[in-house]
Amino acid sequence: MCAAGARRPRIAVVGTGGTFAMQARHAFDWVEYGESGVIHPIDALIPQIDGLGLDVDIVPVGFRMIGSTGIVPQDWVELARLIADTARADDTIDGFVVTHGTATLEETAWFLHLALDLRQPVVVTGAQRPQNTSGSDALGNLRAALAVAAAPQAAGIGSVVVMDGLVFAARDVTKAASFELHAFEAPPFGPLGRVDADGGVVLRRQALGSAPGALAAALAPGQPLPAVGMTVSYAGADGAAIDGLLQAGVRGLVSIGLAPGRPANGERAALQRAVAAGVTVVQAARAPRGQVPPQDFLVRDGILAGGDLTPQKLRILLMLLLAQSPALDAAALQTMLLAH
Repeated sequence: MCAAGARRPRIAVVGTGGTFAMQARHAFDWVEYGESGVIHPIDALIPQIDGLGLDVDIVPVGFRMIGSTGIVPQDWVELARLIADTARADDTIDGFVVTHGTATLEETAWFLHLALDLRQPVVVTGAQRPQNTSGSDALGNLRAALAVAAAPQAAGIGSVVVMDGLVFAARDVTKAASFELHAFEAPPFGPLGRVDADGGVVLRRQALGSAPGALAAALAPGQPLPAVGMTVSYAGADGAAIDGLLQAGVRGLVSIGLAPGRPANGERAALQRAVAAGVTVVQAARAPRGQVPPQDFLVRDGILAGGDLTPQKLRILLMLLLAQSPALDAAALQTMLLAH
């Protein structure tokens, strides 16, 4: 509870749709609930939420209803601008919560971490089960996200993900299960902290790596983000998918290689063609704890090493790096990739 005379924290809640906003057809509609076709905007949901047990004021901010399988980079840009504009227009807001579908939640959180330079924390959360189903995690996740957004110790933390009572760095977190409530993990580093049953927030470590807003300058008004594609290696893979992306005009390419962080042999010539065409190619690994350090074979082919970022987050980082500094040479890009 707030001390007598103290101002209650004001938390802006930005709704983007997803499972959190969906209405299931029955109590155990945990898989195909999207078939109901009913999605509630955030300003309709917030008044229905009672008894969260947190001493905060909620400010609903509408965005748009997007299934997380349908979100595109332009949505990220517009969401980041909405949050930045809201913070600029109302300096009494202490934090932001973004409700989001879980399929691409980790990608949106990472983009917001890189693109927003705010003192207020931006907490991204969602639900594995719709609010009106048995055992739903929607209200519990919202309560925990609000608690983190209002916590003084979270100021300046950037963008984090809060799911199932745990606080994850946007850089580290990934969705590891389709339907389990405990679906989000951060291998190998683990969560930053937790939200206790009484709403108390415990942060045990700091997020290392990119500072919040490290690439905010990349969001030039009216400029779309550069196209960056991804291809996945497998036994017998050839260069057809890589050549297809080249024909589509990508400026960057993330090669999701086999567990050592190498493409299949049949892909090498196509990757070399991509580099020769001026496409920035970054080597990643498809292993859950994959790491790709700089190596001689990569240098010889003009390919950059992706370090320990997951492929989907390397793609976002590369998009923003290419947007901010399109003339960077390979050595400078390599340094920046590993620094984040």
